[in-house]
Amino acid sequence: MADILGDRRVVEVLDRAVWGINPVLDLAYSDPFGIKRRSFEPTDPERSAAEAVLDAVAWVLDVIKFPGTAAWSVMTDEQRSKWWTTRLGALNTVAVAFPGIFGVLLNRFPIQDLLAFANQAVVLVAVAREHGVTERDQQVDLLASVLCRREVSTRDLLDAEDFTEKAVTSTDGTWRPFALIGTLWQTAQTFRAIGDELHKRPLRTKPYEIVGKIPVIGVVADYFGERGALVRAASAGEKWIAIRSRNATTVG
Repeated sequence: MADILGDRRVVEVLDRAVWGINPVLDLAYSDPFGIKRRSFEPTDPERSAAEAVLDAVAWVLDVIKFPGTAAWSVMTDEQRSKWWTTRLGALNTVAVAFPGIFGVLLNRFPIQDLLAFANQAVVLVAVAREHGVTERDQQVDLLASVLCRREVSTRDLLDAEDFTEKAVTSTDGTWRPFALIGTLWQTAQTFRAIGDELHKRPLRTKPYEIVGKIPVIGVVADYFGERGALVRAASAGEKWIAIRSRNATTVG
């Protein structure tokens, strides 16, 4: 069946999504209260009760290897990529799977597909950044390939002024709790414009798809099904990046 949407339209929507995702990922590294910095410093034995609480928070962030902590600083690119898939991806997948509690009743609506598509997009951009793919057009090319099965050149499809850096109005420059989760919903809203592309992404395998239609227990099946789909999407993204990197080296 022929594509209803042209490449340019799909790229425009993906570009708008990437433009919103990157600033939120940047904020994950911010440390406005100096909490993550404490993970690099020895504990002061004469610290106050307030400082002890901050040290405890810093310890938790370091244990989960949150971006910007001492543990994060010694991780490899591959380990950081896996962190975004296993940590952020797992958290966001809870939101993706939740509609499964209603089984087939809510599965008729596109909300779950929108959230799943958005979750994969956010994680793919995060993975791309860890592998040095920071140019927005290249990130859009990646999403188009993995999620929409379209091999495109974003720079050829969009005008040059579309890549001019703009001020991001969705953030205020400071980190807020659950900002990464909040961007999942915002990104999903963006993808409503390309609903015909949602089923081209890596999907749940058939067994999970069937069990997911059962009310209540469907949420469990949806969670593990979408986790598997996310892992496959991240793996496909890394393969895409590796191939592009080899081709660039050959051309150079």
